[in-house]
Amino acid sequence: MSDSPRDQLARQLAEAVAEALRVDLTHQDQALLVVSGGSTPVTFFAALAACELPWERIQITLADERWVAEDAEDSNARLVRTHLLQGPAAAATFVPLTTADATPEQGAAAVAERIAGLAWPASVVILGMGGDGHTASLFPDSRELPLALATEAPAVAVRTPSQPQPRITLSAARLHQARRHVLHITGGDKRAVLARALTGDDVRELPIRAFLACPLAIYWAP
Repeated sequence: MSDSPRDQLARQLAEAVAEALRVDLTHQDQALLVVSGGSTPVTFFAALAACELPWERIQITLADERWVAEDAEDSNARLVRTHLLQGPAAAATFVPLTTADATPEQGAAAVAERIAGLAWPASVVILGMGGDGHTASLFPDSRELPLALATEAPAVAVRTPSQPQPRITLSAARLHQARRHVLHITGGDKRAVLARALTGDDVRELPIRAFLACPLAIYWAP
């Protein structure tokens, strides 16, 4: 494995997440890990899959998902299955966010029920962030953003002009239900967006701000 700063960061994050899961499993039967999709977590997924853990006692779900087939190229579920649920880690219980319904609006209730049955509070929620300040599928230009920020429902169907596919996202309230929150980002542009987010409080402008008030461990590499 090359030792770029991003690879080092991914390994450090994997070790921290594995330790958090081990700690929580000393006093509960199951532990829940919520991960994000995109290209940034791939190295982290591989590093975490290599960790020694009682994987059969670990539940994994996603912060958000595109409403596409699970084997679609841009499916977050496919990303998790390909890079994280490998070797011993394949024994983990993975809970996807999609159904066979044609739209996320039709599937949202079933997904919410599925999500509500997991071992909350999550041990760790790992968030990513886009250049527009979105996290999960809480997009600044989405008409469902106010709902996703305010509702107590576990999951919300989302459509946003900047994204080609409809999506489903865990609500901000559900994402807050975690013992630990991590923001995993790379690159100078994301660092600049985060710096801007830290200087204001308008969540609708930069939705990542919804999580800056809770203790948030920031894992960043150039």
